[in-house]
Amino acid sequence: MPPRRNFGTTWWGRAWVEALEQRAKLDPNRLPRGRTYARKGTVSELHVGTGAVSARVRGSRPQPYKVTITMRTFTDGEWDTLLGVVGTQLGHAAALLDGELPGALTEQAREAGVDLLPGPGDLRPRCSCPDSANPCKHVAAVYYLVADEVDRDPFTLFLLRGRPRADVLAELRARRSPARAEKPKLPKPVDEGLTPRAAYARRPRPIPALPPPPRVPGPPAVLDLDPPPSTGWTAAALSVLAADAASLARDLLVGGATAAELTFEEDLTRRAAGRAGAEVTKLATAAGVSPRDLARWAEAWREAGRGGLAALRESWQPGPGPLSEAESVLADAGLPGRPRIWRNRLTRGELQLRYGRDARWYRFVRAGTEWRLDGPPSASPLDLAY
Repeated sequence: MPPRRNFGTTWWGRAWVEALEQRAKLDPNRLPRGRTYARKGTVSELHVGTGAVSARVRGSRPQPYKVTITMRTFTDGEWDTLLGVVGTQLGHAAALLDGELPGALTEQAREAGVDLLPGPGDLRPRCSCPDSANPCKHVAAVYYLVADEVDRDPFTLFLLRGRPRADVLAELRARRSPARAEKPKLPKPVDEGLTPRAAYARRPRPIPALPPPPRVPGPPAVLDLDPPPSTGWTAAALSVLAADAASLARDLLVGGATAAELTFEEDLTRRAAGRAGAEVTKLATAAGVSPRDLARWAEAWREAGRGGLAALRESWQPGPGPLSEAESVLADAGLPGRPRIWRNRLTRGELQLRYGRDARWYRFVRAGTEWRLDGPPSASPLDLAY
């Protein structure tokens, strides 16, 4: 069996992937399906330009979908800050010319407020597919393949922020020239502010409309000190609780399921989905649940949320219509073996489709003796059969 295709062979390529999965605040339930699409070679005509990426992605229809992704480009002031960071050390520019991206440069740029890697709201995708999710699996596949371009040339990150390699190098050379170095600095204008009379004379403006809630909650504030030992609490434990409270508050704002509507197992799984390894085991032990079961539940929740957990744990008897449709789709897909139907599950070879009570289909693949949820659900089994 060939090794699984990974994305990011250099540390800066992996940094792009990590930014997508952790800092860009993309929907974590959509990214795994995009990885699968990228690994299957469905992406073609990938082009990275100034502040934009375009590609075509083969989906369930004969005509490939057109994907365009724009990335927020830096303002002139932000470019001035970034180029100042690059110019602080001669080694930064030398490393870039050698095809490498210094780790210190990315950290210094991020601290200066000009992060080369994508953050929340930086990526704005469009896809011609009918899926309204953001990102859809076709966009997510392109996200991952951009890592290959970043691997080949770290200047790709500068290009996506608005300036090609030649422009960046020309500006760096200009900054090192004697004429630039001897140019006197003009004093910054002083903001004298407002007098109390002028401030009170201002007519109040209407309160602006509240912006929409974020797609995902942000990280909690970092506590500098642990609480007193007598409390039994640590800063890390309080951060976990604060992050969970932020997640629940965001769900309440968008009208999603609140903690009061979740069952004990669902709320436990929701909390476990944001943890890994020993933390999941500790949570399972405290709740009196098998760590192995909770890890499987959390994986399903990360892929498809509440519906994914239900598809993993429940079986029920739907009407014959949906199952007949799925049976026809699997037959057209040419998968090996005869289809087997049991309650809401239709199995053919190493693939199993499960019909949820939410009228959506969930794709499962065999992993040893178990079935694992493979990506987000779809209203049509056609999207999941290939």
